[in-house]
Amino acid sequence: MNRETRAVGISDMNLYVPNLQMDLERIVERRAQEDPSLRRHFERAIRVTGQKSIRFPENWQDTATMAAQAALDLMRGSREIVPGSLRHLAVGTESGLDHSKPVSAYVQGMLQRAGIAVPASLSSFQSQHACAGGTMALLGVSGLLAAAGRPADSALVIASDVARYQSRSTAEVTQGAGAVALHVQSSPRLLELDLGGIGYHSQDVDDFFRPLGSSVPKVNGGYSMRCYEQSLEAAFKDHCARTGQEPARALSEIDFFVLHTPFHDMPEMALQKLAASQLGFDPGQTRAFLEERGFYESIAPLARIGNMYTASMYAALAFLLEDRLRVMGEAIVGKRILLASYGSGNTMIVFSARIAEGAPEVIGRWNLDRVRSDSRSASLEEYEGWLDGAHGTAGLSPVLDRSSLPADTFFLAGIRNDGYREYGKTDAPQSWIHQAETSMAGEPVAAIA
Repeated sequence: MNRETRAVGISDMNLYVPNLQMDLERIVERRAQEDPSLRRHFERAIRVTGQKSIRFPENWQDTATMAAQAALDLMRGSREIVPGSLRHLAVGTESGLDHSKPVSAYVQGMLQRAGIAVPASLSSFQSQHACAGGTMALLGVSGLLAAAGRPADSALVIASDVARYQSRSTAEVTQGAGAVALHVQSSPRLLELDLGGIGYHSQDVDDFFRPLGSSVPKVNGGYSMRCYEQSLEAAFKDHCARTGQEPARALSEIDFFVLHTPFHDMPEMALQKLAASQLGFDPGQTRAFLEERGFYESIAPLARIGNMYTASMYAALAFLLEDRLRVMGEAIVGKRILLASYGSGNTMIVFSARIAEGAPEVIGRWNLDRVRSDSRSASLEEYEGWLDGAHGTAGLSPVLDRSSLPADTFFLAGIRNDGYREYGKTDAPQSWIHQAETSMAGEPVAAIA
């Protein structure tokens, strides 16, 4: 069979962030009241990270509901997505919900019950390598679409995560949550990916991990930052070897940079090291170099959203594209972006993309101001309840009335006695929770009536 060779990449994307927000100064004050010796540790953590606040989910939200919400909003807002053309549905996450069932399966069911004609004739899977899982899903699906050579096929790739750490640890300042949904296809309208020039660096380290049965990760923050910086340089050099470029020239000729952003200042720290080693830049020169390329506009909103794990790099990508369109207009077409996706434990993936001809029209439809402004200041009781909640392993607490939920919203309806998760959607035209005749395990432990 003759297969057409076409560029593959991202045609559209959508960012979803939960609206509960907690200013970090309030967390510092709470921890200092509990133990005055903690104040200096938390204040130093805020200085090092550059974080200002975090977003976190309601007790009826989880990785799957956020993924489904991001996907539903993307499919409703896009003019190009034909649900029946979907060949792959992949979710990258490090806050999975089941040791066997992928988040993608839950998302497929939620979308179908919301009236989206997602076909059964597709591959559904979950990709995991800490914060790089979303990128692995994107590149894997892109390779499958390129190999198939069928222009009508497309894919939905979603990066969705909840970053939640041990209370009273300084890692609290780098929590967050959110999801980004990507529509992937050949002849993409937003970004064309260079699948032949991907650079990798992976090694077995213990900078960050979450043991089975633990709801929070184990973190060695300083070591993880060094791993990030070292692996960025190694993967960038591998990328250059694959593309036949000299590293210094390749770095100087990049138009825009997008990096995984576990906290606001981490990408700049890593690029400072890379620019010093490859270009001989001092910190001031690197900052001017990055300012010229709109880098700081890509990470500024994340200082108030927090760490979205697998979705963090793609959120930064959305904010960068929005800003560069505002500044440059149609001139952004053809510009090249270097993307660096880090996953603790660890792996670094460096790849490039070209901004496609349809990008200005696609970006012009976005409304990222809604993401920035759609927040509610949470109470300390809500925040502590989220920290202490047994997310993913037990029933919902406290149980909420369905009437209190926002309209047109996916929610975790209950967790059955056998641990199976059941989902619902407000304002649904049909019953959302599986009926007794289709359930083999009885009533949920807790449900929102």
